[in-house]
Amino acid sequence: MNDESATGEKARDSFLYKHSLSIISSAILLIWIVLYFPANPDTHWGSFFGNAIADWSGVVASVICTRILYERGNPDCEPRHFRRQNPVLYWIKTHSLTMFFGLTLLVWIYVFAHMSATSKWGQVVGNVVSEWTQILGAIWLTKRFIEGSSLRDRRRRQKLAQRESRRSSS
Repeated sequence: MNDESATGEKARDSFLYKHSLSIISSAILLIWIVLYFPANPDTHWGSFFGNAIADWSGVVASVICTRILYERGNPDCEPRHFRRQNPVLYWIKTHSLTMFFGLTLLVWIYVFAHMSATSKWGQVVGNVVSEWTQILGAIWLTKRFIEGSSLRDRRRRQKLAQRESRRSSS
């Protein structure tokens, strides 16, 4: 093994490499928050920064949560096997991604309902409610529907076809 390949493997094992997407996404979110504080939300730039906060909070949450939590039937989640001792716990474990985004969506809705929708941060929270709704919808939609041109969906169709051929041959 040469030094170059050993260095490459070592770099891929580092914390920064393994978590680079969530770190960079979080840094971008932090930049939008810092830029929004002095901005006037009634200007184009202020409105943009506020909307970017909502969008990038969704990116950060999606990146982190799809690696930690699980949603049965969602192709973005690695398949996991849980024991079925308690049906309620089993449902919670197999739908933890829906549970997280659903419960936090309710919290965001509550916060939004109790603040001025036209205030500086009220606009941001309203956009976060919209973002969380879109994420929850995407979680549910990707369980049943596919987009034919993506590599992930082609692999998914191949697996489904293999399962069907095994069922029909038995």
